[in-house]
Amino acid sequence: MTGKAVKRSARSETRQVAALPWRIGASGREVLMITSRETRRWVIPKGGRMAGKTDPQAAAVEAMEEAGVQGEIAQTAIGAFRYAKRLRGGDVRNCVVAVYPLKVLIQLGAWPEAAERERRWMSLEDAANAVMEPDLAEMIRGFAGVALDD
Repeated sequence: MTGKAVKRSARSETRQVAALPWRIGASGREVLMITSRETRRWVIPKGGRMAGKTDPQAAAVEAMEEAGVQGEIAQTAIGAFRYAKRLRGGDVRNCVVAVYPLKVLIQLGAWPEAAERERRWMSLEDAANAVMEPDLAEMIRGFAGVALDD
């Protein structure tokens, strides 16, 4: 292979990981949503896979950096969703994101991306209505029925 960058085919997808931070609130399970840095849409903490870390560990790192939360990360994904990531040059990269529930035990007052994002606890229905990705919305709505160590 030469030193040239390898161009991805239009059909290839970038694999990412995400955390779905949750807690038990007054009306049952709630999830912590954050805004994306550029479009300010409601999303969940996500990012690329990390060398030397399992996918659940990488998802937990994203939750701490992007949402300022720490806790117990599930070792099994509850599902995956797809989205089209807009790159700075205007290109679009298709991504598939495995989602790992994170039971929040610590919510920090200051965290690495606090100045760049808003975070808000939402009911499952409100969170599902707030996201733009249909697969993610369906996963959030179905999270009430996912067996976890509440």
